[in-house]
Amino acid sequence: MKNALSLITGLLLLAGSAQAADPDAAEILQSSDRSRGGGIPGIRWTVRIVPSQGGDSEPERLLTLKANATASLAETREPVRFKGSKLLQIDRNMWMSRPGLKKPIPISPRQKLSGQAAQGDIASTNYAVDYQGKLLREEEVNGEPTYVLELTAINKFCTYDRITYWVSKQRLVGVKADFFSLSGKLLKSATFEYGNQITHEKKTFPFVSKMTIKDALTPAETTLVYSDVQVTELARAEFDVNRLGN
Repeated sequence: MKNALSLITGLLLLAGSAQAADPDAAEILQSSDRSRGGGIPGIRWTVRIVPSQGGDSEPERLLTLKANATASLAETREPVRFKGSKLLQIDRNMWMSRPGLKKPIPISPRQKLSGQAAQGDIASTNYAVDYQGKLLREEEVNGEPTYVLELTAINKFCTYDRITYWVSKQRLVGVKADFFSLSGKLLKSATFEYGNQITHEKKTFPFVSKMTIKDALTPAETTLVYSDVQVTELARAEFDVNRLGN
């Protein structure tokens, strides 16, 4: 009987230790956000949006972005007819401005920008702030072990109501995502590549180089290509909504 009790006690202790070692969803998200621009005090990069294949014919867009830990600002450089248009996101609020407008216009991060890319897709990613994360399971994606997280939007201002997010266990970067509506309908899916690198606080880590977004119901596909990534100091005034039209 003593041996049996000792065995049971040992198994319970081992189970407790394994449970204590389980990763925290919030920590996984904070690490993965960093490789998509979230939580960095100052960073700038360029993104080219290649329009939908198999969808509506749209021109490519080239934007420059800058972001700090709580805000991001995108400015369109190409095509010419959109040049100078700006998109500012502060926390969960977003505004748009373009040449000729007297005041910036509040918009939703869910509004379409180009192809399958929503306005919120091009901003820096702060899933750790905008979503409640839950670790569902672990599985492999293209042979790579990943954490599978369920993300539930904290409020209606988030770009998506719910996300299933696959994060590499070793690299702690998001490699795949499924985006859902409030009713649970799959809207689109995305995959991510990390060919860029940045250095922050004397540590070098991967930064997103490509996001490929596929519509759930049509063959439409949109690619976001990221380049010229730089960690840099940015003045708070650069994210002032009152200066957005300047």
